[in-house]
Amino acid sequence: MPEKERKYVGKTDFVKGLEGAITHESTLSYVDGQNGKLIYRGYSIDDLCRGGGGYEETAYLLLKGKLPTRRELDAFKANLSKRRGIPNEVKDLISLVAKGTHPMNTLRSAVSLLGCLDPKEFEVNVENDMRIALDLTAQFPTLVAAIARVRRGQPILDPDPSLGHSADFLRMMTGKKPDERTAEVMDMALIIHAEHGMNASTFSAMVVNSTLTDLYSSVTAGIGALKGPLHGGANEQTLRTFMEIKDPNTVDTWFKKAKERKVKVPGFGHRVYKAYDPRARIFDPIAKEFSERGGHGHLYQIAKKLEALVVADLGGKGIFPNVDYFSGVIYDAMGIDSAIFTPIFAVPRIAGWCASILEYLPENRLFRPTSIYVGELEAEYVPIEKRK
Repeated sequence: MPEKERKYVGKTDFVKGLEGAITHESTLSYVDGQNGKLIYRGYSIDDLCRGGGGYEETAYLLLKGKLPTRRELDAFKANLSKRRGIPNEVKDLISLVAKGTHPMNTLRSAVSLLGCLDPKEFEVNVENDMRIALDLTAQFPTLVAAIARVRRGQPILDPDPSLGHSADFLRMMTGKKPDERTAEVMDMALIIHAEHGMNASTFSAMVVNSTLTDLYSSVTAGIGALKGPLHGGANEQTLRTFMEIKDPNTVDTWFKKAKERKVKVPGFGHRVYKAYDPRARIFDPIAKEFSERGGHGHLYQIAKKLEALVVADLGGKGIFPNVDYFSGVIYDAMGIDSAIFTPIFAVPRIAGWCASILEYLPENRLFRPTSIYVGELEAEYVPIEKRK
């Protein structure tokens, strides 16, 4: 019996995963995949990392729309430092669940509880959402540090408002005030993870917020998307690969076997970048510095040998190291557990999520894409008594 001709209404050309689809216009960031550049509101991440304003300067740029003056930056830093504390109810939740679940699950649940405790949660407007955005930007380091400590069986530490955003984040995680260089590198890590166009977690957060729900619900959606290994979890996998290889002298053998088994090497390739990821380029020398300083120089050597092999094999197809390739080596050298790598990604990205939502909110339109139906069109309904 010949198959019935299918008739669709409207245009049916599409690419799976919405690749190339345009959601809206934005002034937040430009990911130049062909030339390997990342720009926040006109400024390259290289300049922002070297500028000395720290993560707070970048957060201000994303949330407020311009670079701050010295007075504005000092006031913004002071404002964030006052907001870092988290309620006792949230500490209790983290203490209760952090040991037995994925840290991103704990972070998601903590943000949900923060929403429950906010009496103005449902006031959806730019002013109130900016208040929540500032609160969450300040609180995310405290939340993630608390999760890290509980997982280690250590007590939660309260914020120290005398320290900067990154320095206090490290102190609350490790229990020690970091040296100036370590705090500077964490600042750079937070800057280059702060925003990245219409990625999966940003898109998830914006889709949810386009229903005009509360910002906490939207952020929890972003956290859920970031948890996935195809988005935020790759640096943990990459470090695990380096540790599996163990010795720089065995990289060639490992790669040959990986190719034979058709195993994808984590930390390579990107949906947008077809040139070297500018974030990986910043991280590369830092990974060398910190791995050698921490007595794990062999991990960096493995990374560089593996990079050379993969690029020689796949570089012609636009496959190069991405941001996750070196970041795990750096965090490991800082003494941070690999399970906390993805939550660290969320610490700066909260500003990017919120900035995208705040930008879209004034002219909000509910996201409602269309799928192409390929099922039966004229199925005959058979009464339940006659079904076989």
